[in-house]
Amino acid sequence: MKMGTKLGLGFLIVSLSVAIFPTSFVLAGEEQRAPPQARTSGTLGQAVMRSISRIQELMTPEDPDDEPDLVAAKLELDELRERRFERMNDFEKSTLLNFYTNYYLTLEDYQGAIRSFEEILTIEDLREDTRLRTLRSLGQLYAAEEEWRSSIVNYVAWRDFSFDEDDIVFRGLSYAHYQLEEFTEALPYWVAYMEFILAEGEPLDRDDYAYLNGLYFTIEDFNKALDLTKTMIVLFDDPTDWMNLSAVYASVDDEERRVRSLNVAYLKDYFDDETRYMNLGQSMAGVDIPASGSKIIADGMDKEFVEENLDNFETYTQMYLLASMWEDALEPAERTAELDETGDGYDTVGYIHYVMTNYEDAAEAFQMAIDKGELNDKGDTLMFLARSLLELDDFEGALSAAREASDLNDEDSRNGAESYITFINNTKARFDILAERRQDAIDFYETYPPLD
Repeated sequence: MKMGTKLGLGFLIVSLSVAIFPTSFVLAGEEQRAPPQARTSGTLGQAVMRSISRIQELMTPEDPDDEPDLVAAKLELDELRERRFERMNDFEKSTLLNFYTNYYLTLEDYQGAIRSFEEILTIEDLREDTRLRTLRSLGQLYAAEEEWRSSIVNYVAWRDFSFDEDDIVFRGLSYAHYQLEEFTEALPYWVAYMEFILAEGEPLDRDDYAYLNGLYFTIEDFNKALDLTKTMIVLFDDPTDWMNLSAVYASVDDEERRVRSLNVAYLKDYFDDETRYMNLGQSMAGVDIPASGSKIIADGMDKEFVEENLDNFETYTQMYLLASMWEDALEPAERTAELDETGDGYDTVGYIHYVMTNYEDAAEAFQMAIDKGELNDKGDTLMFLARSLLELDDFEGALSAAREASDLNDEDSRNGAESYITFINNTKARFDILAERRQDAIDFYETYPPLD
């Protein structure tokens, strides 16, 4: 897994800092006019000083309205290097090379800056503050160029030379290891970074916690991710953290708390996409409260987060069916039937009417399902049509549907249909007998003519 190549690296270039003009320059006495053949390592000779002053004025004019003349500055730098570099003491060399780094950084030529910084490290008698600044800058620049291993090498070298720690170094080491997918190595550096910031009395951003939580997720340390996510909720109450809390509970197989935390996020009005509404709605059915799930999905549709498409209406209908809320299920079921290219949607409508004993509507819906075709289980639909018609005393229609079901290649459907055909015939026979007896009774008890 790779983070975006520039993710988290914005701070690198911003915090690159090399002194444009060292504040601790010690000038050789002005009375010494001869070229300095051997100068102490912490001083600048007059000739070098004058050249450096001109270069600085070209790169950073005193008047803020004046534009830097980088072309002229580079010519001066090259001329000074060619003319005097071999005779410079180590401090003069590091000063000149620092100006090269600033020139390249101004042009965002990071490879050029890297070459100059690397050359600084070859100076034999290099001041410790310059060495540390150079190593840290190289760590940042190599990261900006996505040369992660080189970035790590320089950051580690910085820590070896430094008596102190630095938040940028901790961050840079963690990012570099992350980019190399060395997540276990990235973790302790980020923890150290956060502890360093807190020890300095400075606040941490939510992004700082989120990065650490991402590491916990990646290395599957879900218990620590759970604790950290709870902390983030207390500190920031961010919608994303509530979503993450639900995900952590899922990772530790705590389904009840997963649904509960997701429901809290819903009640706090933190849902802003279809997936969350549908996830929670279906999850409610999983914990035996499908009626609540249907209301959540309906709310998502009302707020236009949940698209009114076939899949979502099917799920919406199923929530009501699981809750045995037949009348409420009817409207979304009818919408599903309209959207469904097969007859299965009307089959569901027919089933709802059948359960509600609306047999005429049920028979009509089952017939529409058959007419539309491509049923998932045509035999089952035909049998429900037969049952509905039988309830309406339409024996011929019921027999026709049952016989059609018996003609299917499905053995189970055929056996069930044949048994039901027998049942229909027996029912019809009883019906006919009762009808005949009713007629006989009517004839027997025919009223006498009225008396005059």
